[in-house]
Amino acid sequence: MKDSEFHALADAIYRHIEECIDQSGEDIECETVGGVMTLTFENGVKFVINRQEPLHQIWLATRENGHHFAYRDGQWIDNRQGHELLGWVSLQARRQGGAELAL
Repeated sequence: MKDSEFHALADAIYRHIEECIDQSGEDIECETVGGVMTLTFENGVKFVINRQEPLHQIWLATRENGHHFAYRDGQWIDNRQGHELLGWVSLQARRQGGAELAL
């Protein structure tokens, strides 16, 4: 994958997450600075999503664990457990953040 393709894919997934948060009606603060997206839930739980440019990965840090997602077959897939990024963020938002976030 070329760097330009990685940036386009990462930008798209960040925009998608932000749009879904805006439409959710949930009290989730979303801030993106320098390729790092921080989601802060009403209960104080934070998720950090950031780009690992040299590896062409997106990393997700939650209270439970860190996950490294690589783009494969049209989806961002966790290298260790095989979770898909959007589904995993939705599940953890419910479990850890107490928020229903359909991504």
